[in-house]
Amino acid sequence: MALTDAGVREGAGPPELGTPRRADFAELSRQVRDGGLLRRRGGYYAIKIPIVMAALVGLVVTVIAVGNSWWTLLAAVGLAFVLAQIGFLGHDAGHRQVLARRWANDTIGLMLTNLLSGFSFGWWQAKHSRHHAHTNAEGRDPDIAPGALVFTAEQADDCGRFGRWFAGVQQFMLVPLLFLEALNLHIASIRALALRRDRAALVESGLLALHAGIFFVAPFLVLSPVRAVAFIVISRALFGFYLGASFLPNHVGMPTLAGDTDLGFLRRQVQSSRNLSGPAVVGFLFGGLDSQIEHHLFPTMPRANLRRARVVVRAFCAEQGIPYAEQSLLHAYRDVVLHLRTAGAGGGGSVVQ
Repeated sequence: MALTDAGVREGAGPPELGTPRRADFAELSRQVRDGGLLRRRGGYYAIKIPIVMAALVGLVVTVIAVGNSWWTLLAAVGLAFVLAQIGFLGHDAGHRQVLARRWANDTIGLMLTNLLSGFSFGWWQAKHSRHHAHTNAEGRDPDIAPGALVFTAEQADDCGRFGRWFAGVQQFMLVPLLFLEALNLHIASIRALALRRDRAALVESGLLALHAGIFFVAPFLVLSPVRAVAFIVISRALFGFYLGASFLPNHVGMPTLAGDTDLGFLRRQVQSSRNLSGPAVVGFLFGGLDSQIEHHLFPTMPRANLRRARVVVRAFCAEQGIPYAEQSLLHAYRDVVLHLRTAGAGGGGSVVQ
């Protein structure tokens, strides 16, 4: 599909890759700075974080007040939503969006991520930094490393017999796997911390142990064993599904780059990322990840400024002839599933040189 006059592709597959022009990003950055879009939004987070914390406390009080009843499973659904919102705030802290000082962001990130979400902030930061530095680069971006899913045909070809079979049906297994995403992140965090011997790892491990006590042990003090297990399973499964469904549209189905592809920072980030269209509530539900292009170009930009930045970035990309992918949720998820089906079929030829 051709670009619209705004340079936005709707309902189409990955954009064609352009030629690198390294000076472009400096000009775009100037426009963004002049618009005040990189300024801290302390007031936004001063309101956002207490509201989310109040919702968490409210759910805990509700469970205690209702007591040993199946009605508490409704609170498990609410808990999944709130934990995901906490995870999004931890993501903001990891990108230094919340406060000016690094130690302050790290402290907030540890509390939100290790203590409340149950993931290792340090492990996630290291992994996520590699993702930002090598977005959709084969062999360098940990987010497209082969695992339960494969993201390129070459990865499918390199699997064993069972792996090739599973890759061939991975588009059908996607939803069940999403329900296991929180469990996957918990296990990955524990394994990463177990390999470390520094003081920070000890602090992170202590916070994870407190998380386990609050969210995996405490339910048995209020609920019967069967109801407690159901509460934990429902909250973690929905939490994982919510997080996974928020991550998937960001880059899956966009061009996968060979490690030596030289597009320049601007084109590499724009053309390997996808925005989601829709009203502001989409930004709330996806924790600002709906503006993935702007986030990758300016990772420290406060979440509250990302939608305003779209206007600047979209216009600049149209002027420079850089494909800018913005799709509805329906089209984005459709392209994700189609990409997983194509990649799982194997046969090579999915990496841009």
